[in-house]
Order: sequence, then C-alpha cells, then structure tokens
Amino acid sequence: MRIVDFRLTRFQFARDRVIGDSQVRIEHAHVAALELISDTGLTGLGFVFSLFNPLPSLDEIERLFRGEVWPNLEGQEPAALVHKVRRPRGGNIRGASLAFGEGVDQALWDLTAKQLGLPLWKLLGGTKERVKAYASGLDYHLSDDDYCALFEHAASIGYTAFKIKVGHPDIERDLHRLDLLVKTVGKPEAIMIDANEGWSPQDAVRRLNIINKAGFDILWIEDPCLRFDFEGLKMIRAGCPFTLVNSGEYFDASGKRALMEARGTDMINVHGHVSEVMRIGWLAAEYGIPVSLGNSVLEIGINMAIALPEVEWLEYSFQNFDHLIEQPIEIRDGYAYRPERPGHGLVLSETARRDHAIPDVRAAADLPPAPFNPRLAH
Repeated sequence: MRIVDFRLTRFQFARDRVIGDSQVRIEHAHVAALELISDTGLTGLGFVFSLFNPLPSLDEIERLFRGEVWPNLEGQEPAALVHKVRRPRGGNIRGASLAFGEGVDQALWDLTAKQLGLPLWKLLGGTKERVKAYASGLDYHLSDDDYCALFEHAASIGYTAFKIKVGHPDIERDLHRLDLLVKTVGKPEAIMIDANEGWSPQDAVRRLNIINKAGFDILWIEDPCLRFDFEGLKMIRAGCPFTLVNSGEYFDASGKRALMEARGTDMINVHGHVSEVMRIGWLAAEYGIPVSLGNSVLEIGINMAIALPEVEWLEYSFQNFDHLIEQPIEIRDGYAYRPERPGHGLVLSETARRDHAIPDVRAAADLPPAPFNPRLAH
C-alpha cells in the first residue's frame, strides 16, 4: 500500500466557551484536517492546529504542504514511514512552515493500522479496555457561575477527578476556586491544578504550601515554573512532598528525555504525536515515571494511553470539536474507552466538510455561532 494523494479541509470556528490559563486566552479554533489517501482507497486522518491565530487560506495550506511535506510522502508505504529513523541533523530537525508534523504522524499511523485491519491501540500493543479520565476545565477565564456549572455537569456524568487552572496573582482567588470545586462536586477522588508556568520556583513552593495548609489535597501540580528550569522543578519537588510535579507538556521528545534524566518531574505529560508519545512512554518506564496523557485532538491519545502501561490518566476538556468526526471516542463514568474500529478510530465527518469548512480566512466577527457541543449540559 502506497500513498498516492492527499486532501486538506480547513476549519475555523468559535469555541463554545473561552478557554485558557493564567498566560493565554483563546476564543476560536483553527484546524485543518489532513487526509492521506492510499492506492487501495484507504484514508488516514490527522489534524493540523494553530492555537492562537487563524491558519492561512486553504490554497496556501495546500501550497505549503505540497512543497514542503508531500515530496517525502508521495509513493511511500505508511508502515515504513511510521518506523523510519532519521539521523538528527540540522536539515531534518528544521520544521515546516506550518505545524504539519503531528497531523502527518497521526494520518500515517491511521493508515498503517487500517491496512492491517487493527485498531491503532492494538497495533501499538495495548490490551487494556479503558483508562481513567479526568475533567479539565481550561477554566481560568470563566466566571464563577460558568466554572461551577461545568464541573457540576462533569460530576453528574461520572467524573471523579478534576483539574483546574491556577496562577492568579492573588492566591486567594486560587483558594476560592478550589473551594468552589469541592463545594460543587463533593469530595473528589483527585484534584489536579495547572499553573502553566505562571510561577517562579520559590513562589510555587510558597503557594503550594498555602494550598496544602488550607486543606486541599492536590494529586499533582502541572507546569509550576518554566520548562527549562530543571533545578527549579527539583526545588519544588523537594519543597512540596505532599504533591507530585507533572511537567514536560511543552517539550518535544528530546526535551522530555532531558527532563527525566534531570529528575525534574514526578510525572511526564504527553499529548497527541503518536510516535513521540510511544517513545517517551517507553523511556518513562525505564525511569519509573508515570505518564499522563494531556489534551489530544478529539482524544486520539486514547490509543497510546491504552498501549502504555505507565499512563494513569487521560485529560478531557469538553472542547467543541466533536462535530468534525463521525463518531467520537467514548467517555463514560470517568473512563475513556478504546475504540474498536480499525485505525485510530476517528473519521472526518462529511457533514462537517460540507457545512463547517471555511476555505478562506475570516474575521472573528464573521464566523457563525459556535458548533454545538453534545458533551456539555444545555
């Protein structure tokens, strides 16, 4: 089976709530679906994202992809490419003009698994049926009422673990939000907090001790200080033995390896790049470091979470992306379940292609209302 064609579909839509943290605020989604088409008619799907700014027009995305990426894919066998090892030299470390890498990787693995007639998690060696999921609010900019409504809904459908954003200049606001969470959901199985690198190491130690003395039992603090400050992360680990440090989100595979070698984290955070997640998961097992599967597009990360024994949690953030695909990943009673379909389990919705694709860049004011989110209370 060889790759003979590709198709790109550009989407730009309003989110159904403002998401973000102490550092960023995001109100719109900018994504392109990449389909790699084989000579057997099978299609592999991946996604290309721009977090803060609209992607260029579809014509420009296609031009960049055809010029920078397609020459390395055309006529190739997907199964060979997913296992291809490249010598780390300047020419092949340089990325493309747009962040195509993760989407290409997802599409290649999807095609390879489909060729074998296997779910991707099984091709990766998975045997588990499900993984614990926690409800993540991406909630820093929500009002108290919207914050409580989100987590009340999450608890009502079976979530028992919750992650909130912290890092407000006033520690009392962080304490207030923690108090609201507990009053809203009752006594949770686990509370996680995420500072998104908003603190210095010294400030993190001080604030985490205040939170602990206020009676909040925190399973982990995510990205408490700058990613490169390995000594600072170790200071936080030593100064806050009552919680775990979870870091690595912003690193590529090489950075995650260096972080683990430095013993700068208790847990390693990974996302949606199939090949890199598997490599880091194997390495984490060597260090005895648990893995958390952070946000991945449409929960594609369930495949890696099922396959890697070190993965203990999968993040779910109630983002309104489900309209893009035919059948979303099943999340029920606080668990994410493996898809039984061949490939990674996601198929682009033809309805979305017809009704929601926007080939040219639009101003935010000209976008239609946010797509309906079936996983939220309405």
